[in-house]
This record gives sequence, structure tokens and C-alpha cells, in this order.
Amino acid sequence: MPVASDVVEEPTDGDKRLTNDDALPINELFASLQGEGKLAGQPSTFVRTSGCNLRCWFCDSYHTSWEPTGAWRDREAILEAVAERDPDHVVLTGGEPLVHDGAADLLEALAERGYHVTVETNGTIVPPEGTPIDLASVSPKLASSTPTPDRPPAGVNPDEADNADDSDGTDAELERWTEKHEADRLDRDALATLVDRYETQLKFVVTGPDDLPEIEALVADVRERLAARDDLAPGIATATDARDALGDDDVLLMPEGQTRERLAETRRVVADLALEHGYRYTPRLHVDLWNDAPGT
Repeated sequence: MPVASDVVEEPTDGDKRLTNDDALPINELFASLQGEGKLAGQPSTFVRTSGCNLRCWFCDSYHTSWEPTGAWRDREAILEAVAERDPDHVVLTGGEPLVHDGAADLLEALAERGYHVTVETNGTIVPPEGTPIDLASVSPKLASSTPTPDRPPAGVNPDEADNADDSDGTDAELERWTEKHEADRLDRDALATLVDRYETQLKFVVTGPDDLPEIEALVADVRERLAARDDLAPGIATATDARDALGDDDVLLMPEGQTRERLAETRRVVADLALEHGYRYTPRLHVDLWNDAPGT
């Protein structure tokens, strides 16, 4: 997937965001069909940034997270590339696009030009207040997303030590990101803020039935925070209001799978869970149509 071999600087542990004036590290920029969520099937231009503050083991854009690469492009160059393509929907995705300060300026510029913009985010970072987003497609990361030696991502071999003194054979990079990912994967206040400010879909990658208790607890927690914090949600005063702000049809269950073969193993299980719990099922059309090809 990478568009260049430049290694993109990662956020430090103490700083979630990266800055580089108005530029963004672009891994790929292409027109396709939105494959997931409420707008599945919608022709869209995808602007995929590199760099992420988390490390899901099942990441389907490895070269934006575990090995972030991309070419830095300034805002005007990105806008020109978007304008060269037909769709009037734009999806800003990653990686985690909101780690970059330049993302907010790009969103402002896209809104000024009349584009409908979806932002695909893990929900741990809130953009500056007033940042225009038509649909916040938030994918909170469950405990099942955390990488482990038994569940490493593609391309990471936990039996190959990074350091000579790593005598037990554990991959030091995997171990470091396992701890950081587990510590940072959820920010409940950030989730509640995003739901309050924007039209939001919570899109959960589901690996199996064991994920559902965590999903239900997290949805309930977000609703409680919306109802309890007047400064965060002045129009939400009751549990009913909170449920209206985050309805069951705003909660989407998506099967884990980067390939058609893997989706064939998971989609029916997840569809049945959606029926059982009253949530919405979302396909992964791009995987069904194009498998795991880049630029799709």
C-alpha cells in the first residue's frame, strides 16, 4: 500500500498529534466505493494518511500503522488530487488521521468546497471544536484488538528479537506496542464528545461472540456520560435523550477479515450477533469486491 518509502514519524508516548505545518503524510489517495458503515456503496475519494497511535493486530492498512510510510503532501496538493476525482464524498482515513494537526485544516477546506466528509477514527482523539465532519465513523478498539505473541499482526514475527539482549525471543517492538495499545485503545470521554458533536456511527470490528459484552458495556457507558455531563451535551438530559443520540442503529458490527477467505469465516457469526442484539451489521464491500488489493 505505501506510496513512498519515506518512514513517517510516529507520535511520541506523550504527544498524540504530529505537526508539519499544513502537510499530511499520504499513504494513498484514490476513488472507490465506501466499503463499510451506513454509507457502504457510496462512491468516495479516500485520503489515507499514515501514522497511528494504536496497533491493532488485525490492521488492514499495515503500512499506515506498524510500518508507517507515505509521501508528505501539502493541503493544496491534496485538494487538487481530490478535485481530479469525481466523487463528492471524501473519506479521511488512516492510520489515525486525527493524530495530525493538518487534518483539521484539510477538513475545513473540504467543507468550504462542498464535499461531504467522513472521518474514519479510532475515537481516542477529539479534533478542535468546530472542525467540520459530516459523519464521524468511530471504530473503538476492543480488548480483542490488542496484539500479543499469539496474535501478532501480519509482518511481525514475535520469534525474531529486535534487540540482542532480548534473550527470551520476544519481539521488543511487539511488546512495547502491546502495552501501549492496551493502555490507550479507549478514551470514553473522547467517544462521548464525538457522539455529541457529530453524526456518529460506532463501528466495531468483531472477532466473535466474546466481544459483545464489552461492546454493550461501552455503549451504555457512552450514553451515561452523555446524560450526565451538561457541559458536554447540553441537549441531553435523560437516558432517553442519550439513547436517541446514540441509537442501536448507530452501533455497527463489522466482521474481522482482511481477505475474502477470512470474511467467509466471520461474516455469518457477526450477522447473527447483530440480529440477536438489535445492532446494525455492516459489510466490508471493498474486501468482497477487491480482496485486499491497495487502492480499493
